Amino acid sequence: MPLPPGHVEVFSDEFERLLRSGNSGRALTQVAAGMAFCEGTHWVEPRGGIDGYLVWSDIPNNRIMRWSERDGLSVLREPCGNTNGHTTDLEGRLLSCETSGRRVSRTGLDGSVVTLADRYRGGRLTSPNDIVVKSDGSVWFTDPDYGALHPELGHGKAAEQDRNRLYRLAPETGKLTAVCEEFDKPNGIAFSPDESVLYVGDTGRTHGEFRPHRVMAFDVEGDILSNSRVFADVDPWVPDGMRVDVNGNLFVSAGDGIQCFNPAGELIGKIRTPEVAANCSFGMSDRQTLFIAATSSVWSIELNTAGATRPAAKN
Repeated sequence: MPLPPGHVEVFSDEFERLLRSGNSGRALTQVAAGMAFCEGTHWVEPRGGIDGYLVWSDIPNNRIMRWSERDGLSVLREPCGNTNGHTTDLEGRLLSCETSGRRVSRTGLDGSVVTLADRYRGGRLTSPNDIVVKSDGSVWFTDPDYGALHPELGHGKAAEQDRNRLYRLAPETGKLTAVCEEFDKPNGIAFSPDESVLYVGDTGRTHGEFRPHRVMAFDVEGDILSNSRVFADVDPWVPDGMRVDVNGNLFVSAGDGIQCFNPAGELIGKIRTPEVAANCSFGMSDRQTLFIAATSSVWSIELNTAGATRPAAKN
């Protein structure tokens, strides 16, 4: 019998330990509703006397939303190039993947917006999707072709790249390098807590039932990826945005909500949402609240684990 939306499903004691005790510790709280399609949740840490806040993309409405416990809901940036994924750099500035803008942009602390990357080998990027910053300051992002395939979410123009790729932007030089090309449609991206493993979702199934719907894992040594392997197949639908907690558990957005995998790739539990989940992010002062973008709404659940933070950069 299908479980009702918002229900927590436990497959292992490992997941049970991640949950807060009592019914209230397993409840979803609605943060916002009435969006067209929510994506790119990211918690911006407090800085310069400004409280921490959550951002996410409302892609068809071409705006970045902002929410904080004190200020509530507001629009951070509109228009925004139909942004998708977000993260922050080492200085706390917001980095965004723009679907119709076909670029990775940076919003300065003064609100100014500049382009970090928009071309590779002379051609425009197709539609940057999700993004993460490593402790060395390098920017890693995926570039599938969704913006070309879906004009209502992107631009609908022919791709200028011959394939979908994972890119790395060097912090010192700004040089853009393709670090992996073995995807159908690379999507969500996350590093393990010690940055020794990179997880990337491959979501080709959105355009064919027998195409990939899996999370790939790679060993990381500097800017080199090796030992490509399937970490987990995700059903229903596809693995979209993802986040890692301090214990190395991977929280993956999927068709039925958030699926949680331990570091060995075993599914240990689910947090079911009312609509298809597209992304998630740990936030609040203790980083123990998981925020979930679920189509037209954003939800939160308090957990007994915290989101991983970037390790200190190595000298």
